[in-house]
Amino acid sequence: MKARKVLSGVGLLMMGLFAACGAGEKGADGTNGSNGEPGKNGEPGKPGDPGKPGDPGEAGVTGEAGTPGTPGTPGKGTPDPNYPLSGVVALSLSDSAASIPELVKARVVQYGSGTLPAGVQFPLVATSTDSVRALSGLKQSVVVKWLDPLRWDAAATAPRFGANADYIAYFGDGWSATAGNPPQWNGSSTSAWIFVNHEYVSGSSPTSTTDAKGQQLFFAQTLQSWGILTNDVTSSSWSDDALAKFIVQSKRQVGGSWLHIVQDPSTLEWAIDRNATSLRYDATDATLLKTTGYTIGTQKDDKGASLPSGVVVGTAGNCSGGQTPWGTVLTGEENTQDYYGDVEACWNGDQKFITGAGFDKGSDVAPSVAASLTSEYGKSSDAAHRKDRDAYGWMVEIDPGVAPTEYEGRTTAGTGHKKLGALGRARWEMAGFVVDGAWKIPTGKPLVMYASEDRRGGRVFKYVSKENYTAGMTKAQARSLLDQGTIYVAHFAGLDNLTGDTLVGGAVPTEAAPGTGKWIKLSVDSTDLAPNATALGTATKTVGEALKDKNWNGMGGFPNDDTVRKALFTACNKIGIMELNRPEDAEWNPKDLSGKPRLYIAFTNHTGFTALDQSGKMFDPATHATDSKKRPDAAGSIFSVEEADPSNPATSATFKYMRVWKGSTTPGLLATANPDNLMIDRDGGVWFGTDGAFRSAKQPDAIYYLDLDPAHKTLATPTYGVPFRVVTVASDAEATGPAFSSDMRTLFLAVQHPGEDVYSTWPAR
Repeated sequence: MKARKVLSGVGLLMMGLFAACGAGEKGADGTNGSNGEPGKNGEPGKPGDPGKPGDPGEAGVTGEAGTPGTPGTPGKGTPDPNYPLSGVVALSLSDSAASIPELVKARVVQYGSGTLPAGVQFPLVATSTDSVRALSGLKQSVVVKWLDPLRWDAAATAPRFGANADYIAYFGDGWSATAGNPPQWNGSSTSAWIFVNHEYVSGSSPTSTTDAKGQQLFFAQTLQSWGILTNDVTSSSWSDDALAKFIVQSKRQVGGSWLHIVQDPSTLEWAIDRNATSLRYDATDATLLKTTGYTIGTQKDDKGASLPSGVVVGTAGNCSGGQTPWGTVLTGEENTQDYYGDVEACWNGDQKFITGAGFDKGSDVAPSVAASLTSEYGKSSDAAHRKDRDAYGWMVEIDPGVAPTEYEGRTTAGTGHKKLGALGRARWEMAGFVVDGAWKIPTGKPLVMYASEDRRGGRVFKYVSKENYTAGMTKAQARSLLDQGTIYVAHFAGLDNLTGDTLVGGAVPTEAAPGTGKWIKLSVDSTDLAPNATALGTATKTVGEALKDKNWNGMGGFPNDDTVRKALFTACNKIGIMELNRPEDAEWNPKDLSGKPRLYIAFTNHTGFTALDQSGKMFDPATHATDSKKRPDAAGSIFSVEEADPSNPATSATFKYMRVWKGSTTPGLLATANPDNLMIDRDGGVWFGTDGAFRSAKQPDAIYYLDLDPAHKTLATPTYGVPFRVVTVASDAEATGPAFSSDMRTLFLAVQHPGEDVYSTWPAR
């Protein structure tokens, strides 16, 4: 309030001054002031909203096609990363059972009595998938597959797992720590060496005018990706040089692999131990073998240089085999006629006799042994890679772990690899020895080995060594027993030639009413009566006389045993041995549940013609097509054979035979078809794999336990003589090579040729 009063006083004073002075005149206008500084530019305004798109313009005129460019140089091969590959699978027991057989046998009893636990699938249903399926309680792992490196070396030339795995032999680490132990059921169950056969590369191989197909094309693409082939591998025109290179590499895919594997204790999975010195044995001169018990002409290596007497190049067509009690592996050279040509070219696919192939009547047999120029390997333009036909088709003994080029006796007597000429040439599938309940060779007796020939009309043979096996024999001494001995062939007398699996008249040979067979000595000095002697008008004709006769049964003569060994199939036909339905496997069971040792034989099938009639007389080639009848066995069967003296099969001249199981082409939970590989477990249980059930029975090939326990005949649901499915394999693959670890807690099997005819990507995921 005080400030307002002061301002009022000043205002009155000023008013007084203005009144006293009066108003003055208006002054002149002042000069204009200078312009001020320009103002700053304003801030830019915000962008406006986008305008709407304009309407599309009209299409332009299509230009003319350009001139095609020049084709580029073919690129490297690109093999399909999901291509199906054969391999070995391990199924390890994660259940509390003591072993896989114990688990399965317990399930058999539960199934038969109707007491299977809720939710347990047994047997495995016959569903076909592109996978490996197994019973619950089995942990699965893929151990190795085709072309996997076996060592820490991925170079193209390094040892790699071969094609189409088949037979498997298991050698647990330390199996030989105790003198006299066989490899069967001894040694480690979590660390082992295995030997695996490689049978073939499937599909069509390339020629100068045709392209490769199937596995052959995949392999060619792989070789191109490695830089081994530089041509266009998809072309239908291959140069001689490219074909020769391809054939050499194909030879490396057959034979066998020797590799070390270990199990992971936490996951139970098996894998390759690539630090170990794994090896490959194949069909090139990187593998050399000595032929014993047979005189063979001088052979040459892959450079054309002559080899020492009796030494041959490589092994091929390796199907099944056997594990010797002294720790080597037998591997059967089966379809070697595909590789270099057939020594026994006098038979066509219908078992009809063909003249002009070296077996014509009127003279001694003289078949060609030079390589066929149209055969798988013989077509090579490099003459050094064409081998004699009779260098292949033998049972081969591999000394595993020994360098592939170390043929027997090269450095050390009794060490190295050999071909068993004393057993003879055939399309060998397998071999098995007479052993006791501890899987040891009986002492003081000859060594006895059985072997089967896998072909329509093939036979089962028994080899008896010249010398006895004695206690304390060294490995080398035991091996020498395979060099000299006698071959016997099984004549299933009374078997119906129209069926091959029933007796004449249609009855099934059973344990109560078995068939009776004979072991016929197959030699030019054999005094056994020829089975077809009476039918051919000379009832007293001996086998030796018939074999040497240049006209007997419409075939030429066999002047000596070397000639007999060269052509076992023809020699058997000449004397009238009953033809069989493709005997794929024959295994000695020293602990058979019948209480007596028995031989089990898997007959896969036979839907073709026969060479002989019921009496063993050869059908006239001119009327063969109407006289011979096709056998109707599309499903196969399993027989058991009991020697006249099971304790000494070497001296048994006769045997009883029984059909213990018959296959079926009608799909079913307890049915399958086409038995192939057999396996006898440590306790005498019988197991088998199948080959062809995918086609004939419309269900996957698989591994089965065959229940033959006599006690199970009394179960509420009959199970005796019934196969129980344990594991199925992928797509149209074959289930081969079953083998147990030494404690039987792991089952190994080979998945062969998945996707050969149908779609598959196994084992890719």
